[in-house]
Amino acid sequence: MLVSSRIPLFPLNTILVPGLVLPLHIFEPRYRLMIQELLEISDEEQREFGIVAVRDGHDISTNGIEALHPVGTSTILREANIHEDGRYDVVTTGSRRFRITSLDSSAPLLRAEVEWLPEPETAQTEQLALLTHKTLQDFSAYRIALSGELNGEFSLFEEFPTDPTVVSFLLTAAILLPTAERQELLAAHDTPSRLTLIRTLLKRETGLITQLGALPAVDLLPSNASLN
Repeated sequence: MLVSSRIPLFPLNTILVPGLVLPLHIFEPRYRLMIQELLEISDEEQREFGIVAVRDGHDISTNGIEALHPVGTSTILREANIHEDGRYDVVTTGSRRFRITSLDSSAPLLRAEVEWLPEPETAQTEQLALLTHKTLQDFSAYRIALSGELNGEFSLFEEFPTDPTVVSFLLTAAILLPTAERQELLAAHDTPSRLTLIRTLLKRETGLITQLGALPAVDLLPSNASLN
């Protein structure tokens, strides 16, 4: 049975995945108010709001809930530094996935009824370990193609965790993809499904890059990524 909650929403033109650190600069009055409300909550783990991506070419004021992708990720407010003019610099950490069931846009600050989407428990089998290993190998080939060093090697296995779910979310954030495809990865039912789709996308992207020629190197592991 899915559990529902009502949370404030912060729509962005990006997708957050569980476990990653997201710094934000808060300047709009409605989001300043949201931060103020969250800071009044004594339990840090309850200082939660939703990050959800806006569909390309859509506007919330015109399209309402249809402007938003249905699945987002909540994030926990960890740090907040206020400027003299009331702006905030905050640090948040992606927490858990949700699906929007209804949207309240009657006030400047959007709020939504959401159903939480816990990641299904996945048995740590040899098959899943092999899938994770092959996915990381595919990512290594993709990263080499991006660097233009087609005969080079990257050792990803020392810098990446081994937990399949963590790997699946990190790669969801790391691969350069259109928002709709990254959204599909975020919304995948479970870890094996997400890893399988990641492999498909990596093979496609690596093939395209190889055919088009070398591209500039891209840092695919930003320093604000949390491997928890």
